[in-house]
Amino acid sequence: MIQLPQLHRSRMSLFPDPETALEDPNGLLAWGGDLSPERLLAAYGQGVFPWFNADEPILWWSPDPRCVFRTDGVHVSRSLRKQLRKSHWRVTADTSFRRVMLACAAPRDGQPGTWIGDDMIAAYEELHRRGHAHSVEVWDRGTLVGGIYGVAVGRLFCGESMFSARSGGSKVALAALCRLLHEWGFPVLDAQVTNSHLLSMGAVEVPRRDFIAQARRLAAMPGVTGSWVSQPLALPL
Repeated sequence: MIQLPQLHRSRMSLFPDPETALEDPNGLLAWGGDLSPERLLAAYGQGVFPWFNADEPILWWSPDPRCVFRTDGVHVSRSLRKQLRKSHWRVTADTSFRRVMLACAAPRDGQPGTWIGDDMIAAYEELHRRGHAHSVEVWDRGTLVGGIYGVAVGRLFCGESMFSARSGGSKVALAALCRLLHEWGFPVLDAQVTNSHLLSMGAVEVPRRDFIAQARRLAAMPGVTGSWVSQPLALPL
């Protein structure tokens, strides 16, 4: 039987050392607590994130290795660049946060749903209202065709989920976001868990110990809080 540290709802319990997380399942660290803004920001600043299904308690993770993007290292294929030059696509920030979350939560590939439930949506909308959670939207003449959302803590951006309603939509959102983050001095975007799709776009794996040290350092730096709606985002041509 798995024995995990429990976080209590009634007080801000400290997260265990991420190096004590389980190897199987990779990175499972603790359970319980809540999704309050204070706890979520504390978690991200230590390299920890929530990930759980509707029938599970809140589960907290810190996998090893960690999947990250260097903000100047996202791959955009030549064919996608060519497609964009012929398109009417445009990119915005923080104009449709809830719509991006709902699109990310929609079932995919015949699955009944995703891990983004009502409690998660409410929690991240509150972070968004407080200027800590942000979205990037990709539009084609008023139709939302792709997007990404995540949380900024200091100079660390933690990507949570992205979606494509058209081919390339999520790639464009990610590339545009990383370009903006790079201009602002955010060196990495935390992509959390590795998969082949992320690796094909330029993500790299780093040892958890190294990532945690970097996350704590970046989270302690002055950030860019508040709405990003006025920030110009360019297509990755």
